[in-house]
Amino acid sequence: MPWLKPSAFADLPGWQDDDLSAAWPALLNSCKGLKGQTAWTKVCQLASQISPFDAERMRQFFESNFQPYQSQQAEGGNEGLITGYYEPLLQGSRTFGGNYIYPLYAAPDDLLIVDLSSLYPELKNLRLRGRLQGKRVVPYFSRAEIEGGGTPTRGKELLWVDDPIDLFFLQIQGSGRVQLDNGETVRVGYADQNGHPYKSIGKWLVEQGELTLDKASMQGIKEWARKNPEKLATLLNTNPSYVFFRELPNNTSGPLGALGVPLSAERSVAIDPRAIPLGAPLWLATTRPNSTEPLNRLMLAQDTGGAIRGNVRADFFWGFGDSAGQLAGAMKQKGRIWVLLPRDYPLVLTGATGKNGL
Repeated sequence: MPWLKPSAFADLPGWQDDDLSAAWPALLNSCKGLKGQTAWTKVCQLASQISPFDAERMRQFFESNFQPYQSQQAEGGNEGLITGYYEPLLQGSRTFGGNYIYPLYAAPDDLLIVDLSSLYPELKNLRLRGRLQGKRVVPYFSRAEIEGGGTPTRGKELLWVDDPIDLFFLQIQGSGRVQLDNGETVRVGYADQNGHPYKSIGKWLVEQGELTLDKASMQGIKEWARKNPEKLATLLNTNPSYVFFRELPNNTSGPLGALGVPLSAERSVAIDPRAIPLGAPLWLATTRPNSTEPLNRLMLAQDTGGAIRGNVRADFFWGFGDSAGQLAGAMKQKGRIWVLLPRDYPLVLTGATGKNGL
């Protein structure tokens, strides 16, 4: 992995100041997700023996057993884009009717996943989606085609919600909760995706002269949508990517990320797994949303996302609810990333380039 440059703990901004005990539950969750990977066996066994309140021993644990690597952009430079996401709350029903007319779909039966890794090991992080048309595999239906009806998604409705723009942002976040009209709360999470590339609706609004760049946040896009309902379908369909959901148990501490473990508010990030090993601890040096106040802390790479592409790219998980949403929607900061890997870790990832946002 030539984009990972060996570094030292002394190079990590604020390393001595972070309360590592706040990240310890997230680290132990990562170890559950990494079970069976021999490169992590020793360090995870050692981590399980450390008191969750002994921050100084935790620091010694990392300094003795891990090597920091600073992640570099493919084109040079060590700064990248740090955005935020959260677990939203939507209003919905298990049945269609009244205000509840916008469906959350489960993965359709005809969605194919093509895995080429057995033939081409270098493509192990690539999963192609499609459908059969006769004897040919063709791209799966786009957002516009799914929203237009008549596709095999019909009959795969999990829930119905009352707001299409909230549903769109639920797809971007990848997980959330739906408050039903009977008082029940349902947790939903990412099940699959239609295989089309993610396209930024914020960027499209800026290009069309509908929003200025500083207003192209989640909050700004939602405000524009409320004022322009007749243009909403056109806006949403500029992003052909479409996410399918599954219902999750309500007894987890957070939504499940791509690693298969609950995310921890302000300690989990989504990354590009071609560049950073899923499950790994990393040091993030950035600033708080719309601020120059430093935000330097230990994070765990526990999730991925369609818009998260690049060697220095992360999506910061802020937690659940409106206050987390305000922070997540406003976060578009520059940042640097150091990946912390066990000293005998085999560096064999494939690398990544590019960046995306809202």
